[in-house]
Amino acid sequence: MGRVTERRRVIRIRDGAVSARPDTLVAEEPLEIRLNGKPLAITMRTPGDDFALAAGFLVSEGVLGSAEELANIVYCAGATEDGSNTYNVVDVRLAPGVPVPDVTLERNVYTTSSCGLCGKASLEAVRTTARHPLSDGPSGPMRLEPALLASLPGRLREAQRVFDRTGGLHAAALFSADGELLDAREDVGRHNAVDKIVGRALQQGLLPLSGTVLMVSGRASFELVQKAVMAGIPALAAVSAPSSLAVDLAAETGLTLVGFLRGASMNVYAGEQRIVLEEATAAG
Repeated sequence: MGRVTERRRVIRIRDGAVSARPDTLVAEEPLEIRLNGKPLAITMRTPGDDFALAAGFLVSEGVLGSAEELANIVYCAGATEDGSNTYNVVDVRLAPGVPVPDVTLERNVYTTSSCGLCGKASLEAVRTTARHPLSDGPSGPMRLEPALLASLPGRLREAQRVFDRTGGLHAAALFSADGELLDAREDVGRHNAVDKIVGRALQQGLLPLSGTVLMVSGRASFELVQKAVMAGIPALAAVSAPSSLAVDLAAETGLTLVGFLRGASMNVYAGEQRIVLEEATAAG
């Protein structure tokens, strides 16, 4: 299996002084995902949690909705001409009776770490029917304090172990409604980091992820909103801006979407019913 980081020689210039030194870089390698032996997609990712990434990807595609629908995931031996295993090809086998979608007519099978599922044939093809309703959990309506949301970017940053060495990774973290860190993953792509979280939850039989908050580095794209909805996550927060389609999808599905979450400042774009706004309204 590939390493998470690699070393490369770099010329360093600091205040006019030039030196050569090794630098630690985040690894980026292709991962081909096959479904019941047939090629489905290729994504550029940071090696690690590959099975979870593949499972989470299939959750967002509407193929998987529970652990019982997944038979197993394996690395494909003989992935190269000489028969060696690159650990860059995985095959996902569905449980007996689970329908195998004909994806070849709906999507381009190449995705990238920056744009996610941008190869969809049309916008309507992206609007996958959700397998799980968005639920605030058994404790009743979710009420998120702005102060709790404000603490999440810092806690996400603290969980980025590889970022400390490379400075080149995105991250996603899953929190409970009261702020407990449930999981955190890093990857060169935000959508990959989210897939790894969702895939691990599916493998553990935890879907839907009711009553949770997904925190992501960077912006909130349409694909990230889709992934949250498909996993049953009722709230998504990002440190940067959402896209217009992300806001539209959040509003349509009832997802709480928070962007520009920096310090005590944030914008609530959809699902404000889950945010405690009384104090902010009184102050305004």
